[in-house]
Amino acid sequence: MAEKKSILILCTGNSARSQMAEALLKHIRGNEYNIYSAGTDPGTIRPEAIAAINELGLDMSGYHSKSVDEFVGKEIDYVLTVCDNAQETCPHFPGATKTIHHSFEDPAAVEGDEETVLDAFRKARDEINLYFAEEFLKTIEQ
Repeated sequence: MAEKKSILILCTGNSARSQMAEALLKHIRGNEYNIYSAGTDPGTIRPEAIAAINELGLDMSGYHSKSVDEFVGKEIDYVLTVCDNAQETCPHFPGATKTIHHSFEDPAAVEGDEETVLDAFRKARDEINLYFAEEFLKTIEQ
């Protein structure tokens, strides 16, 4: 059996969008791809990101923010940048790595009460999920 291809999802903080994307994509295609996420300036996973993913019955236990530096020099088949800053500062990966960019609004930038902020994370989660279903997977599986 051929070795699984790998997907690295990049964002700035690896605290919201890229973490949710990793959880969603692992759920959808984790049996077919090795899926990772990282940040160009990693922080701490936002509890709202975990809550939004948990609402779908998915578990993010064991997830933590990682630096993109951990992946430099490794064989990565696809790099998906999910914010403009990560696209601009993404390191070059060797070989046949294909870089794809699709920016999602940063839910961590939304201000307001707890429910307003959580709604922003839900919106980002749903947009990422839809992007995977309608575009991303079709792009890499052509």
